[in-house]
Amino acid sequence: MGRRLTIGARRNRRLPTSHRELLVDNMRTAISLVLTIMLPAIAGAQIALHSNGSAIAFTHVTIIDVKGSSAKLNMTVVVAGNRIEKIGKTGKTPIPKYAQTIDGSGKFLIPGLWDMHVHMFYEGVPETYFPLFVANGVVGVRDMNGDFPIRRINLIRDSIASGKLVGPRIYASGQLIDGPRPARALGSNVISVATLDEAHRAVRSLKGQGADFIKVYNRLDEEQLAAIADECKKQKITFAGHVPLTVTASEVSDLGQKSIEHLTGVLEGATTSEQRLIELTKILMGKEQPTDEDSQNVLTARKQVIKDYDDKKANLLIRKFAKNGTWQTPTIVSNRVLSLAATDRLLIEDPRLKYVAAKVRQQWAADGRARRAQFDVMSGRYPKLMEIVGKMRRVGVNLLAGTDFGTSYAFAGFSLHDELGLLVDSGLTPLEALQTATINPAKFLGIDDRLGTIAKGKLADMVLLDANPLTDISNTKKIAGVIVNGRFFSRLALDKMLASVETTMD
Repeated sequence: MGRRLTIGARRNRRLPTSHRELLVDNMRTAISLVLTIMLPAIAGAQIALHSNGSAIAFTHVTIIDVKGSSAKLNMTVVVAGNRIEKIGKTGKTPIPKYAQTIDGSGKFLIPGLWDMHVHMFYEGVPETYFPLFVANGVVGVRDMNGDFPIRRINLIRDSIASGKLVGPRIYASGQLIDGPRPARALGSNVISVATLDEAHRAVRSLKGQGADFIKVYNRLDEEQLAAIADECKKQKITFAGHVPLTVTASEVSDLGQKSIEHLTGVLEGATTSEQRLIELTKILMGKEQPTDEDSQNVLTARKQVIKDYDDKKANLLIRKFAKNGTWQTPTIVSNRVLSLAATDRLLIEDPRLKYVAAKVRQQWAADGRARRAQFDVMSGRYPKLMEIVGKMRRVGVNLLAGTDFGTSYAFAGFSLHDELGLLVDSGLTPLEALQTATINPAKFLGIDDRLGTIAKGKLADMVLLDANPLTDISNTKKIAGVIVNGRFFSRLALDKMLASVETTMD
């Protein structure tokens, strides 16, 4: 009965061990084909910029200013190496004689996109998925925990930075920190802490291994979370993640958690039944073998949250987030998956399933059939979550676009565009939605001096679009080319990437 606890745990959607084993088998059989077919195809179709003085110039292009100023028309952008060297009006901006010129007439240039909640590093070969991110203009990710240790992730990051491997920039937590008896589905990618001393040591250990931030999870209590917050402050490292099941979103915000993922705890914090749910969850978590009655009590309480929603409490909580600078990564797209029945056509007929291994597709379908209890809860919660995101936008809470890639029906690269559309549906303008995947991630990660906008001297991570995303956010899908760390991939190259991935997924 121990697994019943995950009815109340948002990360029940994390790939179970059997799913990861299927993924490993698929990856190992696919990787040689990927490396022998995909990489030569990419190399042949891209325009690669090296340190020998070669350059590329985009002319007559419209630059989208994600800071909110007017779009800049008829511009020339010169990239040399992996930096933006010049920006100016076409015809008035000198272009090096040796530069490759691309006519951007009728096209729009935006900063490269970031997916700020992914789980890239299961056992297997993540490089198989990298082309799907790049082909969708996703040039950076925040990895929120996976099976790879930080030292292995660092090797992959080095290969990407050196140009040996084409993939997104990666910010990673490595192992997450959880309380006693973490969910079995988490496997070995968790540090379980029972004492305050263990909580302090876990932070120091991850910082010493090279983690970019600390990921916190469901079973931590308030004292353990406070110890993690204290050590993070000492170590000058941020922490982010879930609102633990027995801690309130208000308490998490006051402790300085930098971001809350999936809106965990937020809806509960906007209801009059929050404490009742926490008490029932403590009873459930306190037992080695919870009963069916214990699990049903928590499930009933979670359903009651919707009925007890209180606008006044919601507004107070959201204002606290804004005051404390608590960022939110709603992952609306993955919350939507949980709100859909396993037989919903949006899931089982999605054309992007061709980029997913057959065994994994089967596992996704099985996962959907097994999560009936979550569906019963989320189908009622989802509309209210959308409403809360709109409220956050109006109050000024900082938002990040994330997809929860690595869970069922989250598609590498593709789902980021779905998330942008859902953010607009929740009340954001197209510009505000675009900011959640460009300038906001750069600010959140403290790299806005190098990324997040198109400006002279910044790293050349950009996406060339065939239509204006400010008039319709779905235009972010109309990609004419992608520039990753100064390397340009034409539409032809991107199509070859996608085709090569598809051939490995039968």
